[in-house]
Amino acid sequence: MDDLKMRIKELIIDSLELEEVRPEDIVDEAPLFGEGLGLDSIDALELGLAIKKKFGVRFNARNADNKRHFASVNALAAYIAAEMEGKGA
Repeated sequence: MDDLKMRIKELIIDSLELEEVRPEDIVDEAPLFGEGLGLDSIDALELGLAIKKKFGVRFNARNADNKRHFASVNALAAYIAAEMEGKGA
């Protein structure tokens, strides 16, 4: 799971062009939006597309759980791991 978290952090930085941020600067349990990393709804869309491209995991725009899935690196890692396991990846 630590490898997956690192890959997610690198994906966040690369896809959102966060040039001043390093993977080790992102705390696994810290919020990604608002007071945490400071991402916004446009960042969520871009990150969702990047996750789909890299991991083959989709998010449904109408799913009320998306906010929970995007809460932190830990939450994203848990969701991606569960989805990939469900697909037999």
